[in-house]
Amino acid sequence: MKIMVAIKRVVDYAVKIRVKSDKSGVETQNVKMSMNPFCEIALEEALRIKQSGLASEVVAVSMGPTQCVDTLRTGLAMGADRGIHVESTAALFPLTVAKLLKALVEVEKPGLIILGKQAIDDDCNQTGQMVAGLLGWPQGTFASKVLLDTEKQVATVEREVDGGLETLCLDLPAVITTDLRLNQPRYATLPNIMKAKSKVIKKYTPQELNVEVKSDIEVVEVTEPPKRKAGVLISSIDELIDKLRNEAHVI
Repeated sequence: MKIMVAIKRVVDYAVKIRVKSDKSGVETQNVKMSMNPFCEIALEEALRIKQSGLASEVVAVSMGPTQCVDTLRTGLAMGADRGIHVESTAALFPLTVAKLLKALVEVEKPGLIILGKQAIDDDCNQTGQMVAGLLGWPQGTFASKVLLDTEKQVATVEREVDGGLETLCLDLPAVITTDLRLNQPRYATLPNIMKAKSKVIKKYTPQELNVEVKSDIEVVEVTEPPKRKAGVLISSIDELIDKLRNEAHVI
């Protein structure tokens, strides 16, 4: 069985986000970029499935500008067998990404697609659900545990919901999106980083996949959240009650 993993290049989680002066988006020039943390978890789970003998190949897919190749190389250094880069300079929103993944599925014929549940740049949490809908495949989102039975061609997914844990049984092929508690991604070792340089990355364009890239969302303005007011020290319970009643209006 082949596993396809979608990975996204995002602003590194440790970087302080700065809004552009024209308020059209966030600054990405001269900013450290890395693989989306949820995508790292998705790739790690695919690699563990392969190591257990339940998959024959892990294919990493990334979409966006030329720099996405660096993110793919990181995925290959972690252990993915090969990469696919769909090159596009235009902004790619979840529905377009889902359509591109659907087109790649028709080419690659994977038995399982694993994605991070969301990206830390837009927090959309839409792509996995959309690609499952376009393919007509069952989906297990927010997975905290994944078990495969390749003989019965089913995947058992334990997922976190508001009331606790929910267990789903999915017929393969299927789409799974990963939550934080699923695993701890591995670090790429130096030998694997060197090996990744010789691994194949196949390039496509949206036009070659017969997918029209168009914006489904209009960004009107991007602004920073309001700055938090400094706290104040109070000298008595009476003063606290007075502020809660007359300033905060919560009692």
